[in-house]
Amino acid sequence: QVQLVESGGGLVQSGGSLSLSCAASGSISSFNNLGWYRQAPQKQRELVAVILSGGTTRYAAPVKGRFTISRDNAKNTMYLQMNSLKPEDTAVYYCNAYASGTAIWGQGTQVTVYS
Repeated sequence: QVQLVESGGGLVQSGGSLSLSCAASGSISSFNNLGWYRQAPQKQRELVAVILSGGTTRYAAPVKGRFTISRDNAKNTMYLQMNSLKPEDTAVYYCNAYASGTAIWGQGTQVTVYS
């Protein structure tokens, strides 16, 4: 089974930027949906952004215009570019790959934004 490993999290000041990567151990081209989710302390996990196999992207309202999701099938990697970060973006960020009823999750990477 394909495994996902996130990287790129860290500590950043409000207004700053971070770039997350999610490397897959196998091909991601067969996955219809690739997405980023986040979970803040004592909150439910929520969808941040998703990119479909055809390249269509969708974003949650709080991040629209600030975050950009992308995928590179040749490198079996997906990305999340986060700009204009806010303290409320603080959370553990997880990447997800979904196809035909199967969902795979990464282990998560912590993003902390301080004011």
